[in-house]
Amino acid sequence: MTNRSADNLISFQGEPGAYSNLASKALFPNMEVMPCRTFEDALASVDEKKVKYAVIPIENSVAGRVADIHYLIPHSSLHIVGEYFLRINHHLLAIPGTKLEDVKIVRSHEQALGQCRKTLDSLGISREVYADTAAAAKHVAELSDPSIGAIASSLAGEIYGLESIKKDIEDASHNTTRFVVFSREPLKDLPLGAPTMTSFIFQVRNTPAALYKVMGGFATNGINMTKLESYQLGGEISATQFYADIEGHPDDIGVKNAFEELEFFTDVFRILGSYPQSQYRIDKRE
Repeated sequence: MTNRSADNLISFQGEPGAYSNLASKALFPNMEVMPCRTFEDALASVDEKKVKYAVIPIENSVAGRVADIHYLIPHSSLHIVGEYFLRINHHLLAIPGTKLEDVKIVRSHEQALGQCRKTLDSLGISREVYADTAAAAKHVAELSDPSIGAIASSLAGEIYGLESIKKDIEDASHNTTRFVVFSREPLKDLPLGAPTMTSFIFQVRNTPAALYKVMGGFATNGINMTKLESYQLGGEISATQFYADIEGHPDDIGVKNAFEELEFFTDVFRILGSYPQSQYRIDKRE
């Protein structure tokens, strides 16, 4: 019997067959998945103890950050406990028997469409935004119209009975999405000395060179910052929040010193989580 207890469930945004579905099963092959309509729903399911983890895309090597999630993170009390990099292989899916020249329109998530823009333009196929990749595949299967296709994973094609009439249609061979794992509890007993990532958010004080001084603390302490992104809060130009990833354990002396300097120049600072670096990240660095 399938175990559907909360401790054996992972939530993700999208329909079955979404890339988040693939990432969830790669990370936790022995757990069951729970598709959710929105990112908010996926995170809320963890907070409400309906599932153990949420697996959420946070950035793509071609399309950049997944904007919605950056606005949700500060309002969540959840912790990041892991990361996973998924190589994205997009398939042009259509109803069985469809020829490539029959397809006039494809529907998919805006990021997927953007990642296949050059290929679609070369084929003379129009693009239409849909809620997510797997939902687009389900929609195309229900339409049963050979002139309308979807961009989604091969798994979505299998689930919804569609045929892949052109595979690997992404423009860039390095197309990879980074996912992070959210949990109600932070990781405990994370070993010092092991390759570690630490994610955090902060707001600098409205004083001259505050951000420069914050960054200086990481530079002088030899801390590698792999990601720094800013976004406005509540439509206020002066209210800027930053999301950052660094390589390092929060108990490393250099990280401790950098965080002490950061707190001196910030009004808001919160560590979202410290977690093991993925093997993909380690291999890329080597």
